[in-house]
Amino acid sequence: MSMPSAAEQLDVKKHFTSSILLWVRTGQPRQTGMDYWKGPHSGIISATPGLEEYRQIHLADHNPGRWPATGGVETSIPVDRKIDGVAEVTFRSALAPSQGRKQTKLAYKDEINVFRRTLLYAGPPNSSRWYDVAGPGEKVGARVLVYLRRRDGAGAGEFRKFVKEQLAPALAGTGVLKELRIQTFLPWVEKLWDTPSVAHDNPRDQRFHASLILGFTDTAARDAFFTGNVIQDLSDQLAPLVSAIHAYDVTAALTYVKNGGILPHYQE
Repeated sequence: MSMPSAAEQLDVKKHFTSSILLWVRTGQPRQTGMDYWKGPHSGIISATPGLEEYRQIHLADHNPGRWPATGGVETSIPVDRKIDGVAEVTFRSALAPSQGRKQTKLAYKDEINVFRRTLLYAGPPNSSRWYDVAGPGEKVGARVLVYLRRRDGAGAGEFRKFVKEQLAPALAGTGVLKELRIQTFLPWVEKLWDTPSVAHDNPRDQRFHASLILGFTDTAARDAFFTGNVIQDLSDQLAPLVSAIHAYDVTAALTYVKNGGILPHYQE
């Protein structure tokens, strides 16, 4: 996979971000849980000191997997592990998480009201990268969230290097994306987010090692991207390194904290 020269000139901001994968409770309508997360639960997280940004990624109920079939790679999202949403939390500094312990305790207590399973994926500082791919005034009308699972036998360092130095620049260089964020994760540790009365089961063969957020002008641009030649080239390059590519359609990306400040109302 080549690295287009245009991509090398892009502004890239490095951040300290954690992602919490969420599954809403099943004893009530799915939308009831999504609305509670969007409303009361968001207020608890937004009030956490030390946040640079807090964003909720709401995923479509029907999400069989948008990534095209790729030999030897799981691209169909298993129904029993299909994620409902992701809390994307970006900190001001490496010390910031310790400032929010009081709010974290409140979040722990409130999770049982809305979620049945939560999994925290964290990366070291500066491992989250946001690419400035949108032109002036360009907005995102459709998003896809992609999770990558590293193949057994592929080295962790080799995988992270590929994602950051080849995959992300190649995606940025396509010229069709209006948003591109990548995260590479440290090995998953349950104790980092071991909330009471909520499941945290995460078998080794189900864990993820990186994520991508791809933003498009609209659904037509999204659909064209996932049926075009570029996606086939990406698949060919990814196949030796990954065992699963789960691509979720996003229904909403709601920002509650931006540039370190709590917004009076979330931004879409």
